[in-house]
Amino acid sequence: MEHVMAIKPHWRTLLSLGLLSLAMMGNVARAQSVPIVTGQQWMESSDEQKKAYLVGIANMLEIERAYAGNGANSNDIPQRFARGLKGQTLDGVRQGLDSYYAANPAMIQHPVIETLWFQMVLPGLNK
Repeated sequence: MEHVMAIKPHWRTLLSLGLLSLAMMGNVARAQSVPIVTGQQWMESSDEQKKAYLVGIANMLEIERAYAGNGANSNDIPQRFARGLKGQTLDGVRQGLDSYYAANPAMIQHPVIETLWFQMVLPGLNK
């Protein structure tokens, strides 16, 4: 597993883009039925499933950053996510989302990505 993680960032990005392209081509007809993960699914998921979701979000943000390249703007979503979550660990973000949904059961139907943005990224930008 360690040798897989040693892939250079640009090759990892190209590999991710290639896999994403294949996945998207296979889902073109179903694109409108892509589910949005809500707090309910989040709370019903195992810690490993939650981590996999967060790694997927991180990978998508890295793809966006790589695609933007030198033309990236500091107000672009990937850059704002990076600044807002600076210093956070994967487990810290997972625990933050767990705590938020546990303390706010009325928000359980809200998408996890929305909760992540408003409860963790934006407050992190104000630090």
